[in-house]
Amino acid sequence: MHIKNRNLFRLNRIFLLKLPWLLRFFAKLRQPSRRLLIIKTDAIGDYILFRNFIEIVKQSELYRDYKIDLLGNVLWRDIAVKYDARFVDEFIFIKAHDLYESPLKTLKLAWRLFLNNYEVVLQPTYARTLINDSLAAFTGTKQIIGFESDTDQIPMRYKVKTDKFYKKLFLLPVDINFEFERTKFFFESILNTPLSLVAPFIKSVKTKKGGIVIIPGAGSVKRAWEKEKFLELARLILPNTRLPLLLLGGKEELETGNYLAANLPPGSITNLIGKTSLPELIEFIDDAALIIANDTSAIHIAAAVGTKSVCILGGGHFERFAPYPEYMPHKPLCVFEKMDCYYCNWNCIFNTEQSKPHPCVSNVSLEAVWLATQQLLAGE
Repeated sequence: MHIKNRNLFRLNRIFLLKLPWLLRFFAKLRQPSRRLLIIKTDAIGDYILFRNFIEIVKQSELYRDYKIDLLGNVLWRDIAVKYDARFVDEFIFIKAHDLYESPLKTLKLAWRLFLNNYEVVLQPTYARTLINDSLAAFTGTKQIIGFESDTDQIPMRYKVKTDKFYKKLFLLPVDINFEFERTKFFFESILNTPLSLVAPFIKSVKTKKGGIVIIPGAGSVKRAWEKEKFLELARLILPNTRLPLLLLGGKEELETGNYLAANLPPGSITNLIGKTSLPELIEFIDDAALIIANDTSAIHIAAAVGTKSVCILGGGHFERFAPYPEYMPHKPLCVFEKMDCYYCNWNCIFNTEQSKPHPCVSNVSLEAVWLATQQLLAGE
C-alpha cells in the first residue's frame, strides 16, 4: 500500500472496515439472487494465469445456473472482453489502488455491489489486499471465500479485521507456490473436484513464423534488463536469422524502443512499441517464432498461445510466476543468476540508482540470454 494522501485514506479506511458490517445487516432483509462475483484486480500476467478458470466455474455443476460477474483491473479490460465475455454476465473494471484515496468512488462502488445482491463472492488471489477484502464485503453476503493469505499486500493490523468478512479461508499447501497452481487449488477446493486444466491457454490459430519479438519493458525500470544489453542482443540476432525482428511494448517503453531502433541498421528492426492494443499484442505474440522479454505478461501470453520464449528473470517473485513447473507445456526458457536474496517480493536489500535495475536482473548476462536465444532458434 503506497498512500500519498493520508487524510483521504484515513477517511476511506472507516468505510472499508465499518461499512461492510452495516451492509451485511441490511442484506438480512432480502433473499440473495443466484449470482456469483469473482474478484481479480491484479496485473495482466495474473489475469492470463487465471482466466481459463472462469469458463470452468461457468460450466460447473455448482454454478452453471448462476450469473457470473467479474470485478477486474481496467488494465486488462480489452483482453477480458475479447476472450471471455461469453462466460461473464457483467464486467466491472476498476483501478483498485486508486480507491484507497477516493472515498466517494469507494462508496459508489460499494452501493453498486450491494445492489447486485450476490449470493457468493470468490476471491481467488492469494495475496489479499485491504481494498479487495472490503469490496467483497460490500456485497453484504456472508458467502465470501478466499485464501488465508500472507501479509505481502495487506498489513496484519487490517488482515485480522478483514479475515472476519470471510466465511471460509483456504490454507495454501506449502508445496504450492506457482500462481497458476495456487488458483487451480482454489477452484478445485471450491468445486470439490479435481480439474484437468494443466496450464493457461489462449486458442492459437497462427503459424508462428511472424518473426522474433523483443519486449524490453517490465512495468518498472528496476525489473527491466538494461536497454544496452537488449541492443547487443539484437546485434547478435540479426546476422543469425532470416526472421524479421520486431519491438513491442507499451507507451512507457517508447524511449527504449527509439534507442534500440536508432542504434541498429536502418530497416533491420520494426519498432511497434506504443502502437498496439493488448489484443493486438496477443496476436503478434501468437504469430511470432520467438519472444524475448523480461518477467512480464508477455511471457505468460507466449506460454498460453504456445510460442517459444526467453524470459530474463529476476528474483523478487522467483517460482511464483517463473520459472514454470517442468510438466507445463510451452514453458518459457528462463535465464537467471540466482542470489541468496531471491524470494524478496521485490523488497530489494541493495541500494541502486533509481534508473538502474535491481542486481538480480542486471546480473543476468548477455552471453546467457544469447545462448538461450540460440537454443530456441535452432529449431526454427
